[in-house]
Amino acid sequence: MENVSSILMFTLAQLDETMESRYMLLSLTALCYHFILLCNITIIVCIASDKGLHEPMYIFLCNLCVNSLYGTAGFYPKFMYDLLSQIPSISYSGCMFQIFVIYSSVLCDCSILTVMAYDRYVAICRPLEYYSEMTNIKIVKCIIFCWLAPLSSMGILVLLTSRLTLCGSNIGKPYCENWAVVKLACYSITVNNVIGYVVIIIYLGHAVFISVSYIQLIEKCRKSIEGRYKFMQTCMPHLLVLFNMIVASLFDALYSRYGSASFPQRVRNFLALEFLYIPPILNPIIYGLKLTKIRKKVIGLISSNNAVA
Repeated sequence: MENVSSILMFTLAQLDETMESRYMLLSLTALCYHFILLCNITIIVCIASDKGLHEPMYIFLCNLCVNSLYGTAGFYPKFMYDLLSQIPSISYSGCMFQIFVIYSSVLCDCSILTVMAYDRYVAICRPLEYYSEMTNIKIVKCIIFCWLAPLSSMGILVLLTSRLTLCGSNIGKPYCENWAVVKLACYSITVNNVIGYVVIIIYLGHAVFISVSYIQLIEKCRKSIEGRYKFMQTCMPHLLVLFNMIVASLFDALYSRYGSASFPQRVRNFLALEFLYIPPILNPIIYGLKLTKIRKKVIGLISSNNAVA
């Protein structure tokens, strides 16, 4: 049997496609990645360059965009390279690094959306206390929480995975995923299972907090036309992004643990890639279209660039 000392490379799931189809998929993937870069960098520049947008909600949104760039950088370049490979593979250390980047980014998304829900709750339900509550120190603490907790959680999970003795090197996904590596272990994975479920429960707690916050927001906003308008303008984008992220994340988690190997490889690849394609593309579009200040700033940037040209 192979063990962890002899496994230097993992073999990733192959795309059952002709080279012509792979080139088409490569072009589509490159287009998606550049679109993600363009949209997120545009929003970051808009927020950073406009002092009128240096408010808690937009600062958290800026962090969400930075996290999107961080997470997609862990997947897209390697995936585009693998599309041109006959047998896609990744080194052991590269696999651990990819797991850490992709899944810490997912957890970071959840943390940022939790903080954004809290910010909207204070702004709408306790407007008179907003600026005394959301101080600069409080904002910095929230940002540290958004990054430190996910990075620490995934650091622990990756460390636990790296200690396992493995009896195989084939990963059933086009990218590295923690549970796919854990399933290759020769011996007990109880500790990994327990810690994994603890992390899932903690972040489900985030989802519960967000749900309670928005229930109170809806109760508050439905009492007036102005409240309903404010909710639609500033809270609806958060709800759409949250729904998008939760569906994709649950889909990935449940499929990783309970998905059937009897599914055709194309179906399995689609289920795996949907998790990494859809949310990063939709999120900046949702915020760019729904948040009036962001939309106006983006239009202003485009107009000024056209004027210069």
